[in-house]
Amino acid sequence: MNTQTNRRRFLRGTGVALGLPWLESLNVFGASSPKEAAAAPRRLAVCFTGNGVNPHHWGAAEGPDGLRLQKTLSPLEALKQHVVVFKGLWNPTTVKGEGGHYPKMNILSGLQVKKTTTDVEVGTTMDQIVAAHTGRHTPVPGIVLGTERPRYSTDSGFTSIYSAYISWSTPTTPAPKEIFPQQAFDQLFDDGSRRKRDRSILDLVLGDANSLRPKLSRRDVQKLDEYLTSVREIEQRVERAEKLSQSETAGLGWHPTVAKPTLPRPESGIPNNSEDHLRLMFDILLLAFQMDRTRVATFMMNNDLSNMRFPSVEGVRAGIHELSHHAGDETRLDHYQRVNEFQVKLWSEFLAKMAATNEGERNLLENSMVLLTSSLMDGNAHDSRQLPVVLAGGGGGTIQGGRYHDLSKDPNRKLCRLHLALMDRMGVRTARFGDAENALAI
Repeated sequence: MNTQTNRRRFLRGTGVALGLPWLESLNVFGASSPKEAAAAPRRLAVCFTGNGVNPHHWGAAEGPDGLRLQKTLSPLEALKQHVVVFKGLWNPTTVKGEGGHYPKMNILSGLQVKKTTTDVEVGTTMDQIVAAHTGRHTPVPGIVLGTERPRYSTDSGFTSIYSAYISWSTPTTPAPKEIFPQQAFDQLFDDGSRRKRDRSILDLVLGDANSLRPKLSRRDVQKLDEYLTSVREIEQRVERAEKLSQSETAGLGWHPTVAKPTLPRPESGIPNNSEDHLRLMFDILLLAFQMDRTRVATFMMNNDLSNMRFPSVEGVRAGIHELSHHAGDETRLDHYQRVNEFQVKLWSEFLAKMAATNEGERNLLENSMVLLTSSLMDGNAHDSRQLPVVLAGGGGGTIQGGRYHDLSKDPNRKLCRLHLALMDRMGVRTARFGDAENALAI
């Protein structure tokens, strides 16, 4: 990439590089040739929530007026022209053997989860395969985000580490996920020098930004100012969440193992409120795509078996895993429903921000594919014979939204067929993935 293009794509300062969003005055997305310069890249994100859903209010139907969303998906009403709802998709390997949760945690590989407390094995996941392919175009191949750390215990012959990861870089290695907003935010701006930053990102790139303004149209100057303001707003939210000084966290290395982390990491730096944490990580993911820092992201909104609580959901005090085992109790089932609906609302807020991000001919959501799913349908029954699956985004004009696919009677209703279709749109051409041999038509 030549110097001129590089300057168009980044604002630089000491130790940082701030990727620019699409600007009509520049019309560059880091393409390898002028012919490709106007085409926005495609992005892929997978969002996961543990403990299943209330099956009585999940799903959709086709009506005379188009897609009709059931109650849990109602927060998507304003975006339903960008949404495809699937019924019946599953991973057949999840019903082999015992175990209510851990054997189901192959959502992105389709391969059987090894029953073990030591030598874990799931299978390389589709997000990591795509990241390896698209990563040559971006500073970071892919990002893996979460909100909760792993727990270390065993149950029914399985290690609980399975419940904390859906992304695996090799069949035996979970991709480390970042749950700390400060570290996730800082990943977006590192220019490779790994210099410590003691000032705001905006202060560091101010000179470069001022030199760029005369080259922009009036509308692009306004858009640049709005973008920089949003970056600073996220930075301030991260700073409020960060309770440890740099000296306290410097040098702490950490990665997952079967037994325990190599070194402990402090819980400080995580927002006390789970909703604030989720929204902040969603905004960091949005910024990563907007900057073209990466084109692949995986976000575990909560771990499986998580008892995450949502303070703003009125009247609900129990954690989500506890609520998922409602045993038919009307009050607990109602609370489970409210939490499910709230999680979809948080996801829809993220999608709406993507839809509001202009990228020339299309918006960011239209250029992306964003999957929402869980490893169970009915959390109370530990039922994985079909899974809750919703796809948002247009895949760069290749996916028509506002549709419902009922595959429940299809003998070949494997979830990996959908993965093959998404991989193909991200440029990964393969005849087989997981347990599937042909892509789903979407």
